[in-house]
Amino acid sequence: MNDASLNPVTALLGRSDPAILDGGLATELERRGHDLSDAMWSARLLLDDPEALRDVHADYLDAGADVVVSASYQATVEGFSRLRDLDEGVAQDLIRRSVRLACEARGDRAALVAASVGPYGAALADGSEYTGSYDLDEDGLFRWHRDRFSLLAGSGADLLAIETIPSITEARALVRLLDGTPHVPAWFSFSCRDGSRLADDSSFAAAVAAVAVHPRVVAVGVNCTAPRHVEELVGVAAERTSLPIVAYPNSGETWDPKGRCWTGAPDPVAFADQATDWRAAGARLIGGCCRTGPDHVRHLRQRFAAPRP
Repeated sequence: MNDASLNPVTALLGRSDPAILDGGLATELERRGHDLSDAMWSARLLLDDPEALRDVHADYLDAGADVVVSASYQATVEGFSRLRDLDEGVAQDLIRRSVRLACEARGDRAALVAASVGPYGAALADGSEYTGSYDLDEDGLFRWHRDRFSLLAGSGADLLAIETIPSITEARALVRLLDGTPHVPAWFSFSCRDGSRLADDSSFAAAVAAVAVHPRVVAVGVNCTAPRHVEELVGVAAERTSLPIVAYPNSGETWDPKGRCWTGAPDPVAFADQATDWRAAGARLIGGCCRTGPDHVRHLRQRFAAPRP
């Protein structure tokens, strides 16, 4: 392992106060008026409106985030080819652009950039990212992720955010890919249906154990999950590993698939109140996912962390 590449990450994780992650990217862009209804979701703006992505990253940093996550979650060469018939080289550069935009937004702030590695189901845009019901086995998932994984690992990000993983099979495929990218650390976070199971109904505890043993995994936990399950999930993870635990759930609102809308109202103060329980259970990296925004990050910063230099 390249210790020099891990120094900024190690410093962040070694602090006594929690590291504050950013909030939702796509849902914040939608809140600002962007139509993300096509299959590429926020990744389309890498081509059409990169400044909008940079602005959201900057607003999260201004709100107090220690880490911003790139807009590569749903970005694939195949997706860009379907969207605009772009050739492979152009599509690859758009994926790299996701990290460049986050780095540009960071400027000289003392913050980290994580390159988002989303699940296979996100690229399919068929809802399977929330179920883990895939048509590929572990070796197939390994091959599908390999080229994009390598591209993001070499993009200049401080670490990889391997996130919203719904399937233990996919987790096993992804952790194998770290063997081919010895220069980059990563966190793993899983999408869970309740306090003990991944979205594919497999054991969260088993998934944590499967990835936490790898020497370049620096944190493990949960995201894109209802906040009410997070305290229990963090506790399960803390029992299985001594690694820092990451927790960045959804706002607590509920998606209505029939009405194609969110129900409920975001409450950044209540979200920060719940986060005190996640911290007490062992979470060391805390942020938000869908429907959280800069106000959520600001309240988390006020609740947990000293002002950033």
